[in-house]
Amino acid sequence: PYGLLHGGASVVLAETLGSIGSAVHAHPDRIAVGVDINATHHRSATSGAVTGVATAIHLGRTSACYEVVITDETQRRLCTARITCALRPAQG
Repeated sequence: PYGLLHGGASVVLAETLGSIGSAVHAHPDRIAVGVDINATHHRSATSGAVTGVATAIHLGRTSACYEVVITDETQRRLCTARITCALRPAQG
C-alpha cells in the first residue's frame, strides 16, 4: 500500500533460494525442510528489479544454512536473511 517492495516478498525470495540450495545439497538421499528463517530489511525498493544471492554458511549431514543477500539494480543491499533447513531421509 505504500509503493514499496513488501518485506514478505523478500522473505519469500530468500526462503526459495535457501531451500533450493539445501535441496541440491541434500539430493538424492535426503530432502530439505525449512526450520528457521530470519530477515533484516535495510532499505526499501520502490521500482526496478531485485536480485537474491544465496551463499552456504553450513552444509552438513542433517542441516544446511544459507545467507541470502537481496540487492537492487544499483547493488544496494535491501535485505539480509538466514535460512536453516533440516535434511531428512527421503521417503522412497
